[in-house]
Amino acid sequence: MKAVLTLAAAVLAVSANVAYADQALAKKHACMSCHQVERKVVGPAFKDVAKKYKGDAKAEEHLLAVIKKGGKGVWGNVPMPPHPQVSDADAKTLVGWVMGL
Repeated sequence: MKAVLTLAAAVLAVSANVAYADQALAKKHACMSCHQVERKVVGPAFKDVAKKYKGDAKAEEHLLAVIKKGGKGVWGNVPMPPHPQVSDADAKTLVGWVMGL
């Protein structure tokens, strides 16, 4: 039983570090200046994005394009500017993190 609890604690610790690392990546790329995890700021809350695209097979492809090329009209009149400086790897990590919220 003790081994199971130790393993569960280790899994939770790793999961927490991954979530923190990806939020740190969002801060690094200034995503958090327009988005927050729980609430709308200029753009939608990341949890609202995850909810909207849950189960959508094309969500990752779409969100990657929005990060790199920008977007408009999905969440209102304020456009999301393009962020071509975000590497493909970082964009993919960010999309995975958002969709996992």
